[in-house]
Amino acid sequence: MKNIPSKVFFLLCFLATFIGKAQIEKAPNRAEGDGPWSQLIIRGVTVIDGTLSPPIGPVDIVVENNRIASVQVVGFPGMDINPDRRPKLKPGGKELNAQGMYLLPGFVDTHAHIGGTTQGTPAEYIFKLWMAHGITTICDPGSGNGIDWVLDQKKKSEKNEITAPRIMAYTWFGSSLNGEKGRGDITTPEAAREWVRENAKKGADGIKFGGGLPEVMQAALEENKKLGLRSKTHHAQLYVGRWNVLNSARAGLTSMEHWYGLPEAMFDDRTVQNYSLDYNYQNEQDRFGEAGQLWAQAAKPYSKKWNEVMDELISLDFTISPTMVIYEANRDLQRARRAEWHETYTLPSLWDFYAPSRQSHGSYWHFWGTEQEIAWKENYKLWMTFLNEYKNRGGRVTVGTDAGFIYQLYGFAYPREMELLREAGFHPLEVIKAATLNGAEALGMDNQIGTIKVGKLADFVIVEENPLENLKVLYGTGAIKLKEDNTVARVGGVKYTIKDGIIYDAKQLLEDVKEIVDEAKAKDNYKILQPGVKG
Repeated sequence: MKNIPSKVFFLLCFLATFIGKAQIEKAPNRAEGDGPWSQLIIRGVTVIDGTLSPPIGPVDIVVENNRIASVQVVGFPGMDINPDRRPKLKPGGKELNAQGMYLLPGFVDTHAHIGGTTQGTPAEYIFKLWMAHGITTICDPGSGNGIDWVLDQKKKSEKNEITAPRIMAYTWFGSSLNGEKGRGDITTPEAAREWVRENAKKGADGIKFGGGLPEVMQAALEENKKLGLRSKTHHAQLYVGRWNVLNSARAGLTSMEHWYGLPEAMFDDRTVQNYSLDYNYQNEQDRFGEAGQLWAQAAKPYSKKWNEVMDELISLDFTISPTMVIYEANRDLQRARRAEWHETYTLPSLWDFYAPSRQSHGSYWHFWGTEQEIAWKENYKLWMTFLNEYKNRGGRVTVGTDAGFIYQLYGFAYPREMELLREAGFHPLEVIKAATLNGAEALGMDNQIGTIKVGKLADFVIVEENPLENLKVLYGTGAIKLKEDNTVARVGGVKYTIKDGIIYDAKQLLEDVKEIVDEAKAKDNYKILQPGVKG
């Protein structure tokens, strides 16, 4: 075996702290959900179908054997519905009265890590937070609990033996496929192709890359594409000087995560970002602080270079999963720390993991301040300009969260990512499409999920308020609304999450999460008001 280059060694060290080999507690057998039923009719709902079509209702949706059998308009808003126009319930079927509510396709989170032991997050906690927010499909980018562990949970989710979204399992490139120590010898094209073939035989749905030697990346991506699997890359700065987003897309990458490697592809007056001369990649405040200056170093919006890069990526049917939410603390740390759901739904161990640390990934608050936040606010403006125009020209943008780091909580991060797309300029209908159809397309599942269409699986989100008017009603904590009698109420929050035709009470799932958190706090009288210190 050849000696491991220093860059590979440092990347493996980073991955070891990021994904680890320890496994979290698997989800228990399913005790929640009503169904499945041979027939399910959802009555009187207004449908937002994920295709950019405007809402329509009242509609009755008939599900038979976990497939949408019919979508039937049954009347007009504000008018009584003629019962003779409605589809008939068969013996043994189930009716769900959703009159006045809104129904959307199940949400897809294209970047959703299933926790880790360093965060102390059992799978039940994570899965229920996702399901409580209408997330019925996730892609685990890296399978940090081990590919066997993730494939086991995927199989159980498919059979609805556990309360969990359906799972797409991507393996970290070069990680162990058989439970032994991960491989560090993938420094040749031949070794890369061999690992990719082994990964496909294992049953993984794709590969998550962090970067690599150009010849290794080329070989691995080409082999993966030949086998018909999909791929993601977080273009780590360790390699991006020689291999950026354009290189990956040309070689067959199907989706980029975050935005690393994209500004570098648009450099027109330099070949490397303007690193401080005392920069150290292992110091995460250096890494993330200076990353906030990167977009300003790229070609200007709508310039020749900017347009060329965008147009080529679109021509390659390339997906961007921006995960803006995971970096939002960089532009407003206090807001992220004081989000109202932390007190009730964030596990003490996860809160400790978020606290300033030189070891925990994403806990880089060594002395985060105004200067870093101002740079990141400008970074977001430029980033959002690219994303909005990418969408306008026909490019695919999805909703991914990368939650479990940097003060972003599973489930709750999802509507926040939707709000950030809205801030970028997306119409609310475009946001819904990004969360549903675009996510399904990115994972190669659009023939099964992503829109409300006859023949597709029965994955739905039902909410009592109109999410197009206010995306905040999708948060588990809902939105604050002043009523006509001048009293204040909480409204919204997903009411029902339906996956595979099984009806889940989303608010009860959140109650289950609260119980998990309360039990953890009770063990040592823990309070999460302070930055990672016990009360």
